[in-house]
Amino acid sequence: MFKEWSRRRAARRITPGDGRRLKPFRWWQPTSRALFYLPVEDDGGRLMVYAVDVNYLLRLFSDDGKGKAHLYLDGRQHAVSTLPAAFPVQGGVIEVAASAFGLKRCHYVTAEGAERQLDPDPRSGEGRRARLDRERPVLSRWIGRCSVVVLVIPLLLLIPQLLDVAFQLPPVAERFGTFTSPVHLPFWLNTALTLAAAAAGMERALRLRHNWLLDSMAQ
Repeated sequence: MFKEWSRRRAARRITPGDGRRLKPFRWWQPTSRALFYLPVEDDGGRLMVYAVDVNYLLRLFSDDGKGKAHLYLDGRQHAVSTLPAAFPVQGGVIEVAASAFGLKRCHYVTAEGAERQLDPDPRSGEGRRARLDRERPVLSRWIGRCSVVVLVIPLLLLIPQLLDVAFQLPPVAERFGTFTSPVHLPFWLNTALTLAAAAAGMERALRLRHNWLLDSMAQ
């Protein structure tokens, strides 16, 4: 029921496209643009190709910080929506949601509830990461595991520091006493961990992986 409410709300954000042609993906855009494809057949068996185009730079400089997703049908702009988006398409809906470093969702959900991720353009950052996963699966898995570890470390270091702050509040200190965090990191190490977490967040975004707790550490 919540999903249906979310989709109805997302539908109100959709505006018709102007029919402009889909611009080809350029070699300099792997970190500034996402482009995904979905080929489906219509009721008559004709193959249609949907494309979802999201410009990260335009999203970064947008007034609301949310950005927009553009839906193309057979190479022509079909619809536009503020993110998160839910585009009604043949046989279901395309759901698009953003994270701090890219997309966390770009999936086709059928009327029966089955879902699958759209295919990234092979020249995009998401497409290059997907190719690495196909061609070097062992290396890909290790990179993914390292990303998780890099995000877990700052989380574990943050917990005692948050407790230190919490125990300084008078009501907490009066009831439970004081707590001094054993973690006091130098500035250079905090900076290094922040940069590493950002890199891990970007790597996970290329795979459309997102966890509300882990990936918040990269933001």
